[in-house]
Amino acid sequence: MEQFIVSEITKHGYLAIFLLMTVESACIPIPSEAIMLFGGALSAGVVIAGSSVHLNLFVVALVGTLGNLVGAIIAYVIGRTGGRTAVEKWGQYIWLRKKDLSRADTFFAKRGDIAVLVGRILPVIRTFISLPAGIAEMNSFKFILYTVLGSIPWTFALAYIGKTVAGNWQSISQYSTPVSVVFAIIIIGIIAWWYLKRRHNIASSE
Repeated sequence: MEQFIVSEITKHGYLAIFLLMTVESACIPIPSEAIMLFGGALSAGVVIAGSSVHLNLFVVALVGTLGNLVGAIIAYVIGRTGGRTAVEKWGQYIWLRKKDLSRADTFFAKRGDIAVLVGRILPVIRTFISLPAGIAEMNSFKFILYTVLGSIPWTFALAYIGKTVAGNWQSISQYSTPVSVVFAIIIIGIIAWWYLKRRHNIASSE
């Protein structure tokens, strides 16, 4: 995956960063760490991974943020227009009921701003947080606002680190991968635990 990212950014520069970050934020797990670190590394003015392309650090971070926002909006719209109907129609097969949607609505109405803001800097969660926000019909203005506020420090920090480490950007990126994997395992474990508990509770109540 990193070779693909390097190849695309080397060929297409800012456009590749924008599109890759858009895809990553639209629920397709492409490592944003590698995207932004390499983009930042190319702003150091040295040959990186055989490429002499020179990008501007601020523009790299800005384009990454915009891509994050566009991808988040895509996932949000999908969740808001089709996700809710899907849950209402087929949610019963995975033990999701209408009252669960009501609880999600209440949660995002009260704490959606924090969930989206913090979720933007957490591995795995940042890729998928927009979908449940859309399903719960979180206020669209707040969703966009907190998506931007959460994305800016993440993209700017990664781009800056990429510029600072320059030729060693790949080593930093490789360290972040195990962290993301561990985080993914924890999230999957929590979902599995919730699923089994919900299944048991519903079966016991019937």
